[in-house]
Amino acid sequence: MNLPASVPKSDQPASIALIGFMRYPWWSAFFGILSMALFRIPLWTNKRIVFWRLMGSGKNGSFSMIPDIRQWSILVVMQEESVRNLIDINTPNKLINNSLGKFISTWNSLFKTQIHAFLLEPMEGHGAWNGRQPFGNLDRKAASWEGPVAVLTRATIRYSVLKAFWQNVDAVARQMATADGFITSYGVGEMPLLKQATFSIWKSKQAMINFAYSLPMHKEVIRKTRLEKWYSEDMYVRFRILKAWNKPEIEEVVNNYKVDYQ
Repeated sequence: MNLPASVPKSDQPASIALIGFMRYPWWSAFFGILSMALFRIPLWTNKRIVFWRLMGSGKNGSFSMIPDIRQWSILVVMQEESVRNLIDINTPNKLINNSLGKFISTWNSLFKTQIHAFLLEPMEGHGAWNGRQPFGNLDRKAASWEGPVAVLTRATIRYSVLKAFWQNVDAVARQMATADGFITSYGVGEMPLLKQATFSIWKSKQAMINFAYSLPMHKEVIRKTRLEKWYSEDMYVRFRILKAWNKPEIEEVVNNYKVDYQ
């Protein structure tokens, strides 16, 4: 079984990302908070993982000041050879067990979490995450590819512009939710207010580009981030979705462009 060849060229080994969103029932929400401390140990000791982040979620599917204490997320990056068997896994719990380890999968089973997960191939992007480039040295623009696109937009917001930032993001989030080709999005973050990210999924790269660069409101926000230097660090990465779990509307789109793995 061979994963499709990555478009970006790098002197680092090819990497694959896995992001999972875990939603706890109301009665076990406290254990979601606790997991953000306990999961550090199995992730830190997992030799297959070269980069990981534990993150909370916002309420509105984008940058948000209002936390959702029932939903938490894990992002890991692994070398390509470590994840070849994940393509064939059909259940989220088995996926977590095979990639993140038995402790995390048992925890999710015990507290009845609903898991949405996505296996991703980094295609293009720029920026850094806490001074690192976890997805390798990506080209800013890669060759075009068909099928759905996942986008990770992550930023560390400067204290001095917090008010300006939060005054602008809600309107953009509402506009994104109604944009042509938009499927879904998740607001995540490492630190309330300051370290925020949006993970969004689109039917095609062109649909995402149309939203990012054609709508006046979004273009104006992009202009302000540069002119007023809203971020002390930022990262923008586009991914090809190799597989989705527990999201039928996305699985259907992904399957329409399913690559034959051998």
